[in-house]
Amino acid sequence: MKSDIAPPPQNSDARSVAPLWARLVATFFGIGYLRPGPGTWASLAAALIWFWVARWSARPQLLLTALIVAVIVIGIPAATRVARASRTEDPQFVVIDEVAGQWITLLFVPVTWKTLVIGFILFRGFDIVKPPPVRQLERLPEGSGIVADDVAAGALSLAVMQLLLHYGLLSR
Repeated sequence: MKSDIAPPPQNSDARSVAPLWARLVATFFGIGYLRPGPGTWASLAAALIWFWVARWSARPQLLLTALIVAVIVIGIPAATRVARASRTEDPQFVVIDEVAGQWITLLFVPVTWKTLVIGFILFRGFDIVKPPPVRQLERLPEGSGIVADDVAAGALSLAVMQLLLHYGLLSR
């Protein structure tokens, strides 16, 4: 499938800058520039947003599902543009993928401080270790590869969360 996004200029003197919308989305409004560990900061921000949304929304799972879809749909082209502009395959400051993965982890769990902490730890663990098939998804082109591995890490984390809940190892 051909993309309408032009690749960065080949001239080494030319500077490519991603559009502002792409930088804001890809860095999750600048959180990607925090150090150390921008992915951890983004995951923490996403977990805290989940906690707030889930506590105050009448339909938290529906709202969170819509947010996840929006983050993935908008995040892939944003990550693509920012990666191209930075001339880096997976720039550390692109953290919209961590937001999607963290929200997936917490999608169908009760809203407690325990689920927030365990979900955060599980997602960060799967995101860092990248067990198969998570690591293989990084090979997808551009923004798809940047986002897909974190979506998979989130899905694995969600599965573990559900097992912990089912077997009573994590209280509801």
